[in-house]
Amino acid sequence: YCVEFRTESLSHHCALETRPYARWMQYLREGHTVCVACQPPAMSTATQRCSGDGHKAHGDKILHWEAIGNSQCQGTWKKIRQLEHCSCPLVHSFIFT
Repeated sequence: YCVEFRTESLSHHCALETRPYARWMQYLREGHTVCVACQPPAMSTATQRCSGDGHKAHGDKILHWEAIGNSQCQGTWKKIRQLEHCSCPLVHSFIFT
């Protein structure tokens, strides 16, 4: 499954990332919708869910995120909806880890 989030805030460290494999961080923007896929092995075998997917978050609850590979690139987002059939666009798509 996938979860759509609206990015509320992010640290300036994301825009400073220049390593080739991590340049995607430069494209994060406040107010953008991002799509995050929950796939094995990030999925818990007991719950069949990914940690941090905002399962019990409703309305205006602010959730925190952190980029793997650059712990200084972090921010907040709000859950928009969960999609059972992923249709994430190639841009602004991520995977839970």
